[in-house]
Amino acid sequence: MTFPKSSAALESKPPPRPSRTAKGKNPGRSREHNRRVVLELLRRGGALGRKELADLAHISTQAVTNIIDELMAENLLIDMGRKRTERGLPPIQYAINPEGAITIGLEIAVGALTAVVLDLGGNLRAKQQIPLPDMKSDIVLDVICETVTRLRATYQAQLMGIGVVMPGPFEIEGLSGVGPTTLPDWSGVDVARLLNQRCGVPVTVDNDANAAAVGEMLFGLGQNVSHFCLLYFGAGVGMGGIVADQPLRGAFGNAGEIGHIVVAPGGLPCQCGQAGCLERYVSLHALTEWMTRDGVAPDTDALHDLHAAGDPALMAWLDQAAPHLSLMIGLLENIFDPQTVILGGKMPRAILDDLIGRLAIPTSVANRRNRALPRVQRGQTGQESAAIGAAALPFFNAITPQLHQTEDQSIR
Repeated sequence: MTFPKSSAALESKPPPRPSRTAKGKNPGRSREHNRRVVLELLRRGGALGRKELADLAHISTQAVTNIIDELMAENLLIDMGRKRTERGLPPIQYAINPEGAITIGLEIAVGALTAVVLDLGGNLRAKQQIPLPDMKSDIVLDVICETVTRLRATYQAQLMGIGVVMPGPFEIEGLSGVGPTTLPDWSGVDVARLLNQRCGVPVTVDNDANAAAVGEMLFGLGQNVSHFCLLYFGAGVGMGGIVADQPLRGAFGNAGEIGHIVVAPGGLPCQCGQAGCLERYVSLHALTEWMTRDGVAPDTDALHDLHAAGDPALMAWLDQAAPHLSLMIGLLENIFDPQTVILGGKMPRAILDDLIGRLAIPTSVANRRNRALPRVQRGQTGQESAAIGAAALPFFNAITPQLHQTEDQSIR
């Protein structure tokens, strides 16, 4: 499975063989887990034969055969033909069928709904942006249902599920419902239940940073990276963490809410009531506020053009933002010990690249010789990373093993 492709086609490369995957279980009670393991191996490793799948998953060849037959019947796999070998009967290779299923991802932001469709191969099949002049929850949910119905009718493949993302934090006194990133009057609205009732398919709701991290894990730089932090630049800034191939959500879904960590005590006032919060210095809202001239705030296209022209004010913003971000990255490295830190979101790519180039990260546990990955790099899923991450959530729930790689317990 590759990361989503935009209209500008990206050169495809054969996926590397999986270096670390969950192991299967032979008892019948773990059949669903075994199915996830097989799908994960095919997602990471590309076309594989029954024997190779059995060896990698540590389950019997017969168990793999039963799972493949089931997945073929559901149109989720395709027969790629026999692989040429030096001797003996060549094994039949199986791969994930991109046409077998789709998911719909929806990003709710203040003023706009972004909708994307991904196929099972991780290809971006559709992208739409719908204005939301009225942010009342019942009106937005009506728009979502209309959008899902319209997109669903376009494809014959089964709809595996819907993912919905919105900015956090969720249900936190003093933080929820304040600032430019949050949705007023949505407290207590059970989005997943309401949409499930109306659309009839599984619905997963998460915050934008968590979803973007899942999308990057399945389709971007996070493939075959088991531990990473993704800093997501929406209007604010948040962190999505991947630990041992699993998203780090916390007890209440608010893990990684770094935007309101104070990095400049006594600094710029924040609408959360504190002063000197990170997102007052390093976020898309902070940048547009800095660059607003004569009451006109630039959009992302204008910011890209200003950066390309070397606008002095934008360069000054980068100079003041980099030290705050450097300290935060060093802190995250010491807390999470990630293989890499990825920057992504709605910030223009050239500005993210420039910001990375200005970082001066303090010494941390990430200071290691012979690093396999850079300490910080820009993600691959682009400015729609949250919406793509939303579409990735149903895939993650359906095909990714949920057990620890060495735990011996049944799925509950």
